[in-house]
Amino acid sequence: MLSEETKSDSFVEFVTATERRLRQALTSAFGPDRGREAAAEALAYGWEHWDRVSGMENPAGYLYRVGRDRARRMYRTGPLSLPPTVSDGDRWVEPALPGALAALPEKQRTVVALLYGYGWSMGEVAELLGIAKSTVQTYAGRALESLRRRLGVNR
Repeated sequence: MLSEETKSDSFVEFVTATERRLRQALTSAFGPDRGREAAAEALAYGWEHWDRVSGMENPAGYLYRVGRDRARRMYRTGPLSLPPTVSDGDRWVEPALPGALAALPEKQRTVVALLYGYGWSMGEVAELLGIAKSTVQTYAGRALESLRRRLGVNR
């Protein structure tokens, strides 16, 4: 069992290294409000169980699943709500994109947001989600095809 000081130091180091990415993954799946709350719940769980979680091969992936499961339980009803797009003089974002993203299955939405929205590599997405790179590729391809169809975009 870790001493309180060692536990605190190692958990702070873990949070510093992974909190942003955990939050990005959960907000990609559940939207900004639900995702931030799920990330906070996952990290609280991680702190409570740090003796066990810290010894895992992929603690960030495990806490992603904890946050995902908590978000699913908390929000069993009600559609996913994504904020409207904001375009400025330097960039334009398709106004229908939030609705098209919200209509995607959770795994596809998460993969496409992490890959193309946050710039993660396929390996990073696969590791956090606990799936193979080929599965990430499949989800991304299906998501992009669905988005193109919903937004009326031809290749």
